[in-house]
Amino acid sequence: MASAVRKCSCMMVLALGAALLPASALRAQQAASPNSSSSAAPVTATTSDSTSTAEIPKAVNDKLAELDKRVTAAQSAGDNAWMLVSAALVLMMTGPGLALFYGGLVRRKNTLAIMMQSFAMMGLITVLWALVGYSLAFGGSGPVIGDFSHAFLRGVGVDPNPDYAGTIPQLTFMVYQLMFAVITPALITGATAERMKFSGTCLFLTLWFLVVYAPLAHMVWGKGGFLNSAGGRFPCLDFAGGTVVHVSSGVSALVCALYLGKRSGYPKQPMTPHSLVLSFIGACLLWVGWFGFNAGSALAANGLASSAFVATHFAAAAAALSWALVEKIKNGRASALGAISGAVAGLVAITPAAGFVGPMPALVIGFVAGAFCYWMVAKAKSIFGYDDALDAFGVHGAGGTIGALLTGVFAQAVINPVFGANKPVGGMDGHWAQIGNQLVGVLIAWALALVGTIVLLKVVDLITGVRVNEEEEIAGLDITQHGEEAYNLES
Repeated sequence: MASAVRKCSCMMVLALGAALLPASALRAQQAASPNSSSSAAPVTATTSDSTSTAEIPKAVNDKLAELDKRVTAAQSAGDNAWMLVSAALVLMMTGPGLALFYGGLVRRKNTLAIMMQSFAMMGLITVLWALVGYSLAFGGSGPVIGDFSHAFLRGVGVDPNPDYAGTIPQLTFMVYQLMFAVITPALITGATAERMKFSGTCLFLTLWFLVVYAPLAHMVWGKGGFLNSAGGRFPCLDFAGGTVVHVSSGVSALVCALYLGKRSGYPKQPMTPHSLVLSFIGACLLWVGWFGFNAGSALAANGLASSAFVATHFAAAAAALSWALVEKIKNGRASALGAISGAVAGLVAITPAAGFVGPMPALVIGFVAGAFCYWMVAKAKSIFGYDDALDAFGVHGAGGTIGALLTGVFAQAVINPVFGANKPVGGMDGHWAQIGNQLVGVLIAWALALVGTIVLLKVVDLITGVRVNEEEEIAGLDITQHGEEAYNLES
C-alpha cells in the first residue's frame, strides 16, 4: 500500500513539472528576445520602478521639511500671541492696577497726583526704552551693562533674537521687557506719595531708570551679565524680577522716604486711605496682571508658563490668608486693606521663584511673605520711625528680598533645569550653595539702589527740588501740582 502511494506521488510531481515547463521556457525566451513586442513592457516597468524608488525619498524629505516649517510657524504664532497678551497684562499692572491701588491709599487731595505719576511712567519710560533703555539692558554682552548696539531700536525687528527668545520676534521681546521697565520706577512713588514734586519725580525716575534699573536688568537677565543664571559669575535665580524690580524699587523707596522726611503731621494726624474700594479694585487688577508678569517670563506658551502661573496664584492666595490671620491674632479682626496688601506681598515674593518652584513650595513662600511683610509694615516702620507712605519698602523691598532668598531654598531642576540636565538647582535638590548666589544678587541690588538713589536725589534736589513746601502739601498735590481735583463734590 505504501509503495503504491509513493508511486502515485512521484507521478503527480512529474506531471506538474511537465505542465509548468512550457510557460517557464516561454518567459525565458521573451526576456531574451530584444525584438519581441511583449518584452518592451517589462523593461519600461523596471525603469519606472527604479525612477519612482529614487524619487520617493526626495518627496518624503520635502514633505517633512514643509511639515517642520509649519510646526515651527505654529509654535512661533502661539508663543507670540501669549507674549503679546502678557505684555498687555503687565502694562495693565501699572495703569490701571497700580494707579488705582496707590490712588485709593492716599488722602483724597492727592488722588490724581499719585495716579498721574504712574501714568507718567507709561509715557516717559517708553520713550527712554526706545531710545537707549532696551539697548542698555539687553544689548551687548558685558558683565554690568549693555551697549548702544540697539539704540533707537536699531536691528530690533520681527526676527527672533536667539540669545533671549528664539520663537518670538525680537520686537515682542522688547515690548514685553518694556512693561517691566515701566512699572518698576512707578512702585517707588508709593514711598514719596503726598509730598514729592511732580517735576522732581519725573527727573529722578528718569535718571534712576538709566543708572539703577538698566544695569541691574542687564546683570541679571542680559547676555554675559554678572548675575545671569546662564553663565554669570554668581548665577542668581530671578525668574521675573525679584531683585531687578522689587528689591531695587523697594530699597530706593526707603531711601526716598528717609531723604524727603515725614509728611506734615505724620504720625500724629490720621492719614487713612480715602477709598479702599479703589485700592481693592487695583489689587485685583494687579493679581490678574501678575500672571503676565510671571507666567509670561517663560517667554513661550509652554509647560513652564503653566507652572509659573500656578505658583503665582498659590503664593498670592497663601499670603493673603497669612496676613489676614496674623492681623486677626494681633488686632482681633482681619481688614480688607490687610488682605489685599498680603496678596500683593505674596505676588512680590513669588516673582523670583515662579519658574523654579512647584505648587507646594509656592504656598510656603506666600505664607512666609504674608507674615513677614505684615511685620515690616505694622512693626518695623513704627520702630524705626520712617514714613513710607504706601509701604513700598515694607511690601516690595522686604517681600522681594525674602522671596529671592527662598528661591535658593526651593528651586528644583524638575521644574526648571536652568543649570543643565541632571544638575541641581536649589537647596531642595541639595545645592545649598545657591542660597549664597541669591544673597550676592540681593546685596548687589541693595547696594546699587542705595548708592544710586542717594546720589540721584541730591542731583535732582539741586536742579528742580524734590519736595513741595508745607503750604502746597497741606493744600494737596492735585491742586498745587496739576490744578485739578479728583472729585468735584459740588456738581
